Amino acid sequence: MNTYNLQQKINGKEILKGSTLFREIHLVKDNNERLVAELNQEYRTPNEVLTYLENITDQKIDDSVVVSLPFYTDFGKHIIFGKNVFINQNVQFVDLGGIEIEDDVLIGPMARIISVNHIIDPQKRRGILPQAVKLKKNAWIGTNATVLPGVTIGENAIVAADATVTKDVPDNVIVAGTPAKIIKEI
Repeated sequence: MNTYNLQQKINGKEILKGSTLFREIHLVKDNNERLVAELNQEYRTPNEVLTYLENITDQKIDDSVVVSLPFYTDFGKHIIFGKNVFINQNVQFVDLGGIEIEDDVLIGPMARIISVNHIIDPQKRRGILPQAVKLKKNAWIGTNATVLPGVTIGENAIVAADATVTKDVPDNVIVAGTPAKIIKEI
């Protein structure tokens, strides 16, 4: 399966439970869950972590990327890592819609980056709606923060601990709260 084409095909489109595409996604997801379980099963050197992440994402990851374990992702194939990225422990990615992490991004422990939501219509609720998330250069996602589908976090922006980001964050600001609001310009 060409995962790049899959992401282009699904982003922003409803995928209904039971559809061929829904089943195809879950085949990839099942294999990814095995790799993630192996990754988190025991101590791994930084090089071993990167090797696992390359297998999970099907892409080369720069040696400057540091991911502390445990690390979780449900789909795995739609994560793009920039250079000099640091991801702390217990971070959760729901990446079917795509998660792009530009250079120098920091992600605090227990943060959640979510690129998929369920459909609002009660008749379709078991279906999903993927929407890409982008973390621009030098962004910092604080401890236990949540970034929801379709959101872009601006360059140099800071998402405070425990914030829930429901809409785009401009460059050079700090956001906090639920829903996150701008509290300071940098």
